[in-house]
Amino acid sequence: MRTVKIHSSDNVAVNIETGHKVALCDIPQGSNVIKYGYPIGHATQDIHAGDSVHVHNLKTNLNELLDYTYHPDFQWPDPEEPEMIQAYVREDGNIGIRNDIWIINTVGCVNKTAEQLAKATGALTFPHPYGCSQLGEDHQTTQMILKGLINHPNAGGVLVLGLGCENNNIPAFQSVLGEVNPNRVKFLVVQETQDEIAEGIRLINELKAYAATFQRQPVPISKLKVGLKCGGSDGFSGITANPLVGQFSDKLIRQDGLTVLTEVPEMFGAETIFMNRCVTLELFNKTVNLINDFKRYFIRHGQEIYENPSPGNKAGGISTLEDKSLGCTQKGGTAPVVDVLGYGDTASKNGLNLLNGPGNDIVAVTNLTAAGCHLILFTTGRGTPVGAPVPTVKISTNTHLYETKPHWIDFNAGEMLDGKNLCNDLFAYIRRVCDGEQTNNEKHGYREIAIFKDGVTL
Repeated sequence: MRTVKIHSSDNVAVNIETGHKVALCDIPQGSNVIKYGYPIGHATQDIHAGDSVHVHNLKTNLNELLDYTYHPDFQWPDPEEPEMIQAYVREDGNIGIRNDIWIINTVGCVNKTAEQLAKATGALTFPHPYGCSQLGEDHQTTQMILKGLINHPNAGGVLVLGLGCENNNIPAFQSVLGEVNPNRVKFLVVQETQDEIAEGIRLINELKAYAATFQRQPVPISKLKVGLKCGGSDGFSGITANPLVGQFSDKLIRQDGLTVLTEVPEMFGAETIFMNRCVTLELFNKTVNLINDFKRYFIRHGQEIYENPSPGNKAGGISTLEDKSLGCTQKGGTAPVVDVLGYGDTASKNGLNLLNGPGNDIVAVTNLTAAGCHLILFTTGRGTPVGAPVPTVKISTNTHLYETKPHWIDFNAGEMLDGKNLCNDLFAYIRRVCDGEQTNNEKHGYREIAIFKDGVTL
């Protein structure tokens, strides 16, 4: 049996064939099980060397709300000269790595109208059920996410499609959206036009003509914003794909780029790693609030904070939330944390950013897109076809998944189990994606959004 010991202080190793943990020594009942150099829970019974260590004999150590103390532990990485990519330079100075036409609905009532327009014109649309019958923060979150999508520079033109009577009607939404370029963003209220399909096609053709005025040109990769996400994790996630993405993040940040890490519940148990990498005390306090506010969300709904690993996670070898989080957070590499973002905030500070939001795959990729990420690195050990409106690079944790789902997976990190260093290969692949090479989610039309909801629906 081949195993991998991740950290020198670990008392468990990972079985290369199954992703499950094996005890390296006797672990008495009540003692901590150590993986990644940190406790991932405690033994609920005596565990002997060579025994399987999983949910039958391992339980989380985590509690609910915690107090934290700031112990700064970060250093700025040595800079590298930025490599170049080919991108569309927008009038505001931002770049896009795609030049698509997007249809953004103010309300779910016009989803089918948008689908008809997309089918007739080749524009892209992203159905959602919201924009009406929402109150307070839910309504504001919907507006902020839609605003972020409309402003996304991968869209060369955007048609904002409204019904007319919804809470998020176009005049009300425009007060949130603010000033836009009328050549790039056009509005259509379907209740106010006799033939909304004909009018929509006319407006989309105008947007296509505007988008056609942009051509790819060389720009430094420091302009790139990359989202970091995992879904369907397994026991290899923290050994292969997630550390690889962390290496990519560090390399991009050394070239003055920007990455965004989300999935707050999957930071629980590893949150102090990021807290101590915050570059200021103010940012440390924002990170504490990010963590504890999400815990309060669980408590408010009467849910167990640490009952996170999914059935698929457990089948893949992940036992506790600490086990999952310590693997998940490796996607953030080693760079300092420079900002904490809320729903609909736009990432603007070069370095590692933390973004509020759940681990739910479609909600998370939507949040990352709305934050301005040009593409998303999505690691997975179980596999999923899910894709964002932007290129969503699926990185498999194991070679078996890569070989069995070639129409889902774009890059295989499983070769790291054989000792291969893949960071430069991944970086080169991402440069090709920026230059126009399509990812599997783009080739197969897997582009979806989901908006976070916490309150009452009228």
